[in-house]
Amino acid sequence: MKDTIIVKGTRVHNLQDIDVEIPRNELVVITGLSGSGKSSLAFDTVYAEGQRRYIETFSAYARQFLGALERPDVDKIDGLSPVIAIEQKTTGKSPRSTVGTITEVYDFLRLLYARAADAYSFQTNEKMVQYSDTEIQAAISSSYKDKKIAILAPVVQSRKGHYRELFASIFKQGFTRVRADGAFVELVPNFKLDRYKNHDIEIVIDRLQVKTSKTGSKRLAESIETAMYHGNDMLIIYDYETENTRFYSRKLMCPSSGISYATPEPNTFSFNSPKGMCPSCNGLGVVHKVNYKKIIPDPDISIKAGGIAPIGEEKNNWTFKQMNSIAQRYNFSLTAAIKDIPKDGMEVILNGGNERFSVASKSLGITRDYSIDYDGVIPFLEHQYKEAHTAALKRWAQGFMDEIKCPDCAGSRLRKEAYFFKVGDKGIADLAEMDIAQLHTWVQGIRSSMSEKQIIIAHEVLIEIEKRLQFLLDVGLEYLSLSRSAKTLSGGEAQRIRLATQIGAQLVGVLYILDEPSIGLHQRDNEKLIESLMQLRDIGNSVIVVEHDKDIMLKSDYLIDMGPGAGRHGGKVVAADHPKHIQQMDTDTAAYLTGKKQIEVPQKRRCGNGKKLRLKGCIGNNLKNVDLSIPLGSMIGVTGVSGSGKSTLINETLYPILNQHFFKAVKKPLPFESIKGLEHVDKVIDINQSPIGRTPRSNPVTYTGVFGEIRQLFTKTSEAMIRGYKPGRFSFNVKGGRCETCQGAGVKTIEMNFLPDVYVHCDACYGKRFNRETLEIKYRNKNISDVLEMTINDACRFFEPYPKIYRKLKTIQEVGLGYITLGQQSTTLSGGEAQRVKLATELSKKDTGQTLYILDEPTTGLHFEDIRVLMNVLNRLVDKGNTMIIIEHNMDVIKQMDHIIDIGPEGGAKGGNICCTGTPEEIVKNKSNHTARFLRQELKT
Repeated sequence: MKDTIIVKGTRVHNLQDIDVEIPRNELVVITGLSGSGKSSLAFDTVYAEGQRRYIETFSAYARQFLGALERPDVDKIDGLSPVIAIEQKTTGKSPRSTVGTITEVYDFLRLLYARAADAYSFQTNEKMVQYSDTEIQAAISSSYKDKKIAILAPVVQSRKGHYRELFASIFKQGFTRVRADGAFVELVPNFKLDRYKNHDIEIVIDRLQVKTSKTGSKRLAESIETAMYHGNDMLIIYDYETENTRFYSRKLMCPSSGISYATPEPNTFSFNSPKGMCPSCNGLGVVHKVNYKKIIPDPDISIKAGGIAPIGEEKNNWTFKQMNSIAQRYNFSLTAAIKDIPKDGMEVILNGGNERFSVASKSLGITRDYSIDYDGVIPFLEHQYKEAHTAALKRWAQGFMDEIKCPDCAGSRLRKEAYFFKVGDKGIADLAEMDIAQLHTWVQGIRSSMSEKQIIIAHEVLIEIEKRLQFLLDVGLEYLSLSRSAKTLSGGEAQRIRLATQIGAQLVGVLYILDEPSIGLHQRDNEKLIESLMQLRDIGNSVIVVEHDKDIMLKSDYLIDMGPGAGRHGGKVVAADHPKHIQQMDTDTAAYLTGKKQIEVPQKRRCGNGKKLRLKGCIGNNLKNVDLSIPLGSMIGVTGVSGSGKSTLINETLYPILNQHFFKAVKKPLPFESIKGLEHVDKVIDINQSPIGRTPRSNPVTYTGVFGEIRQLFTKTSEAMIRGYKPGRFSFNVKGGRCETCQGAGVKTIEMNFLPDVYVHCDACYGKRFNRETLEIKYRNKNISDVLEMTINDACRFFEPYPKIYRKLKTIQEVGLGYITLGQQSTTLSGGEAQRVKLATELSKKDTGQTLYILDEPTTGLHFEDIRVLMNVLNRLVDKGNTMIIIEHNMDVIKQMDHIIDIGPEGGAKGGNICCTGTPEEIVKNKSNHTARFLRQELKT
């Protein structure tokens, strides 16, 4: 095997026919400006070719069932190993996926509990017992020696019915007596019970005096076997002297109450299996409950005027005919305000009732009265949510509901029996709620409370669990719990979980490619991450990391610097060598690594406008009754180690409060006591990293709205006016001006069965997306397709005479996205690029100077130089009087803050407090604070 991966002549995206050699079995970092071609080299060239070659080893039959992979535009790649990409993508949106399931830790816990747990009764909390027939006989012989007993076989437990057929069947089998609801009775023809009451029925198998003689033992053994056959592996002993009963079972059973559990298997503890899931929530841990305020948002409005939201304003339909009948019956008017309607009338409208109502309906010209049962608005919504045949109808019903923790399983997702299997004093649901650090400690100490037999059974399983938990600790995820839903994980957390899983897999000879694993990680945890990457390398793998973190760059074995610019000005290898040698070169990256160039500390901090937003009593997730004071008119950094509670406080408490206040948003904030100072803010804008569009038809100019202005400009050309073209003529999304052969896509997809799909330029428009007549319209010698192919930098010069267009394009350029094209598909933008497009959109709007902006890690995917450009833009916004809250770990950003709020001191249960607040200079005086320790180095104090 070669010592290097040799890439020759790659032209993927903006890569300019470059050659590069990447050392194998080393930690290689690829860095460079945003848009310089890092991901194009690592993921779209090396990874794409590795995956394609792997798929080609399959048979033609197998390949037709796999997703087709496009061949990257490269002359040659030699030295490739099997390749695994660990990207920033989240782990999917399935509500059934949790940290425990994706790390496989929960799978091992299920095995542990199935094989080594003790069972307890959910009714009496007694330890469950399980006997063989021989043990049952010995116990009866010992406990009831010389006593008169009855051996009973339970056949019905707490069920309604008259059971006439059952009694007849029992009699035919030769049994003449039963115990029904605690009373012994002789069976007679047509014997039956009250069908509307719950009953307990046992067959009297035998009545005997317990003897230890050979004959007595034989009779007892036969009776036990018969009772087990008829009683589904359970029998009851009735003591005639004391009138007490005791249960015996081949299954796990409570000796006092008779409750029995099936022998546990791993799926007994799986919330994805019918055997283990809570039947009320189907293993999701949450249920949807109708919210009265969503049904009746304004009780001052009448039913006729639409006061009941699900049914709307009065119409000539069956629903309002029913409403009129109810109004007549309960003596109120549909024109009355809902708050004035009698309680019994509203109760029937909302929840239905047992009465039948007569409703007049005209059909075929004949008016008839119909007698109907009215279900009620709330039962109707619940029925639609559970039984709706379309997703749209289900979503409609769900809009009137709140998602709450399942009351039956308390959010554990498991059925009641599963919770009462315990190792030590913990059920599996208790372990799932612990954070990784707590669970690791528990696993290390549990052997001391196990029996010798349990230790032997659990030994290997505990080793596997402990190893996987240690890998999660090593990548800085000690604050997560196994029950945490995978869809709530950030991209960085999901990536580090995958990294921990790969380290645990102990594969050798693999090429790993990672995309910014340091995202969301505090500087304190960076060292752990670097050690994990080195561990992956040291066991015999090649590791390529696309990264901007200074520490990871300096600790790498080899550094590839892409550039020199972005977009068409990048795509070249500027430098490739050991980091020590790179620092001696004349590049932007080298200048920042050596400190020759740096993001400057502000000479003066803003004091704000003297007004504050005060949020009190925040207790969501791990927050410990936090009071937050936000100085308005300044730039505020929210810092703290991963899992300390930053997102809980800002994204899940403060933002939903403001969003509800200004925009009547539906999402509820996490619990808090009060908020003051809202009058000092006029709106809130959350600029996150979610995609700006989910289809290839969306692009930066459609998102920012500038494309509408450009299309309007084309309609004002003389030729367009003569032809009567409207703005829609220049849209590739509607018929008229677009090419109908490709429907405005510019390409046609040719399916090649088991070979990759081939994308070719549309033979009608040659990739221009518009028809010939539309392309004949030109503005300054450019048609609409030419304009979409321009970069933002070129378009700024081209549209400078038109302020409306220029202002919006200029802001995109100012946030460092001058290299992208106007028509670039939104789906090809990274999370950081999408966030900056959103930022540019907000920048281009006129503001009042009272806007509160919230940004979560805006430096994701940004090089040092990109951060400098971005911070200049953000400072401009704050200089206008606006307030900006930035959740961030990057010290280059934190040192520029006017005010810092540090949350911690640790993650998970050990976090949730505000540790310190103040200017960066005040923060660094705190000797024990994690953020202060690293910030001190940046401020050089």
